[in-house]
Amino acid sequence: MYLKNLHLQSFRNYVEQQVKFVSPKTIVVGNNAQGKSNLLEAVELLATLKSHRAIRDRELVLDGSNTGQIEATVERAYGTAELTLTLRKQGRRTAALNKEILRRQVDFLGILNAVQFSSLDLDLVRGAPESRRSWIDGLLIQLEPVYAYMLQQYNQVLRQRNALLKSIRQQQEEKQLSVNQEDLAQLHLWDEQLAATGSRVTRRRARVIERIAPIAQAWHDRISGKTEILAITYAPNVEWAENQPEKVQQAFLAKIEQRRIAEQHQGKTVVGPHRDEITFTINQTPARYYGSQGQQRTLVLALKLAELKLIEEVVGEPPLLLLDDVLAELDPHRQNQLLDAIGDRFQTIITTTHIGSFHDQWIKDSQILTIKAGKISFE
Repeated sequence: MYLKNLHLQSFRNYVEQQVKFVSPKTIVVGNNAQGKSNLLEAVELLATLKSHRAIRDRELVLDGSNTGQIEATVERAYGTAELTLTLRKQGRRTAALNKEILRRQVDFLGILNAVQFSSLDLDLVRGAPESRRSWIDGLLIQLEPVYAYMLQQYNQVLRQRNALLKSIRQQQEEKQLSVNQEDLAQLHLWDEQLAATGSRVTRRRARVIERIAPIAQAWHDRISGKTEILAITYAPNVEWAENQPEKVQQAFLAKIEQRRIAEQHQGKTVVGPHRDEITFTINQTPARYYGSQGQQRTLVLALKLAELKLIEEVVGEPPLLLLDDVLAELDPHRQNQLLDAIGDRFQTIITTTHIGSFHDQWIKDSQILTIKAGKISFE
């Protein structure tokens, strides 16, 4: 797939900017806080409908504007697609494919695939479990767009169930009463919903980790010179042995029953994929606590290269690669491993503060864009 052009209007610090990509490699040069990361963020939103830098759409819209827009033309093996994402300071965003507004935003996913790698990705190793869950969910959404809907369903059930548990706890604290039968019956209905939606999430997470682990291990061997052994393990909050929907749902219901008193005491759901963990070990030692910075960077680099390969295998076309000022984070050996792996297989947009980070051949083969205060000039 190939991103042919990108048009930004009132997005972040861009008033209006048109970018045509005329080379498989694009180097975006500029000082910090000029808009380099914002450019990559726009592409990330088109690929995943999410930003790893913003929670609310109003953060993405230019100050003084009510709406912002990202438009792009993507060339795929099966034809060309036009993507439009309209963001609002107030109200819901809208997504359009080939000028037609989509009723379901899930239908927008899967048209453009992209893997982003930034310094923030080091949180994959040393951050909280939430960052690892977010990583695997983002990958799953690109491989299987309907997963976005499954995750949304699970989170809706989780919110409703938490609201009921909070209400039950408050009643017990205020009136010193046991749970009334009406609340108990309602809670059992939410138990069933949590088991049904949660089992769909956990089964898919297990499946994708099983697929990406050997690919990441192979890359890790190559980068480390086979001096270290990487292991990636899925540690679901609800453990299950047989990958069958009914069996997994039964495991959920059994654990919910086991944790019933704890949930009512805490007033929240403590069972389900929102408490899953993914562990990385190097030579059987947890990378989160004992890995050096170099080891952690090697691990994240291996994960990102594995994402590229897995998406290419599943989708049938190589995804875009978005590199946000990561060369400065890598030593020369890891830089070369990354640049060699990219080769000419992936359309790559890479940001940097110094063009001197690249060897001459890369500069010669690349389109160079310079950004200053949200305005792009072409060399």
